[in-house]
Amino acid sequence: MATKTPSVMERNINTVIDVFHQHSRMEGNTDTLSQKEFKKMVKNDLANFLKKEKRRNSLINDMMEDLDTNQDKQLSFEEFVMLVAKLVFATHEKMHEGHPRGNDHSHGSGFGK
Repeated sequence: MATKTPSVMERNINTVIDVFHQHSRMEGNTDTLSQKEFKKMVKNDLANFLKKEKRRNSLINDMMEDLDTNQDKQLSFEEFVMLVAKLVFATHEKMHEGHPRGNDHSHGSGFGK
């Protein structure tokens, strides 16, 4: 049986995993993001989503502290995924501002545009 080409969603899930590991392997534990790695990831890979936060390190620190549920000063992949989920939800809500829901469902540009 031939392997089917990955769907857009499958490719995007792989991208999230790849971005995490591009940054997690920069220093220390290759399976977690340190505070330095997290800041770099936010500034490089979430620049459009977090325009204000990228300029204010204290807000990025607060984000990391909120995500770091076991308080080990590192973000595991599981903790990181919570950020992704929150961003997906917030973007979806932003896309609906001024756009109908229901049968005539439409979206605006969200945060990333």
